[in-house]
Amino acid sequence: MKIITIVGARPQFIKCAPLSKELRRNHEEIIVHTGQHYDYEMSKVFFDELEIPTPDYNLNVGSGSQGHQTGTMLAAIEDVLLKEEPQMIVVFGDTNSTIAGALAASKLGIPIAHVEAGLRSFDRTMPEEINRVLTDHISNLLFAPTESAVTNLRTEGIREGVHQVGDIMVDSLNSVKEVALSRSTILERLGVEKHAYFVLTMHRAGNTDDPAKLKKVLSAIRRAGVPTVFPVHPRTNKLLENLNTRLPSNLVPIEPLGYVDMIALIANARCVLTDSGGMQKESFILGTRCATLRENTEWIETFIEGRNRLVGLDEEKIAEALAEPAIGNAPKMDPFGSVGVSGRIVQVMRALDH
Repeated sequence: MKIITIVGARPQFIKCAPLSKELRRNHEEIIVHTGQHYDYEMSKVFFDELEIPTPDYNLNVGSGSQGHQTGTMLAAIEDVLLKEEPQMIVVFGDTNSTIAGALAASKLGIPIAHVEAGLRSFDRTMPEEINRVLTDHISNLLFAPTESAVTNLRTEGIREGVHQVGDIMVDSLNSVKEVALSRSTILERLGVEKHAYFVLTMHRAGNTDDPAKLKKVLSAIRRAGVPTVFPVHPRTNKLLENLNTRLPSNLVPIEPLGYVDMIALIANARCVLTDSGGMQKESFILGTRCATLRENTEWIETFIEGRNRLVGLDEEKIAEALAEPAIGNAPKMDPFGSVGVSGRIVQVMRALDH
């Protein structure tokens, strides 16, 4: 079976890596990179570290407004699909690359497999929520990571083609965890000690459209007085340039990191402060406390054992979260499933092919 895998952003490269290896055992896979993330630190480093095959197509779409970026991707992906005539496409998560790929395939009658289906924050002001809902409703195979994701789909009347397989990031994390914890030198390079620093990431459009929002987060970090490593997303970097305020002396802004160094940084942190869905899960699995810079999350499982809390952009709530001690141990429950998610996904695909 010829399968086209569509990726475009950092989280998708991470999810693509284990699935691509599994797909290529018995199928022809063509990787299409939309170019949504295009800097080395946000793109190629993940292909290098995770040994993802070089994309067969790079659409070089780049950044832009939501509508412009999605529309440009849609047209370019359609051209590839018409040329290659695949039997199925695979999309991941909830980015503009996801919805553009799904729409292009749907209009051409090509079956769609959505990896990470069924997630809901129930906040339609988030572009990601629109992307994931629409993608689910036009997909043929919906690979749900958790029980709650299956429930969400059922509530919306989606029952056919739904398979609870676990979270594919479990496979990705498992593939690099040992290397990250034993060989990464990121802590030494940054001059921070285990459980004596925080990690901050902030990239969602709703959090980076107003300097005042970032100032609240930085104020809480300044009060905490603990070294805070801040891998700066390109979108957030533009915000920093227009901030017109002195950064906290304990803030350590750095370039975006590759996957191995980022996992090592998360695993050894006292707390992760983020608006990223993927980092909420990574923190949970690695046994690191998380404070989520959002009013809601699609990853409700991360609240188990008090390992995650929603703090929004409330300075006092952020400060309270940062005052808590490190957890230092892995969770007793594994709501995201066990290793082998990629194999389970491919097994379902193979059955459909027959």
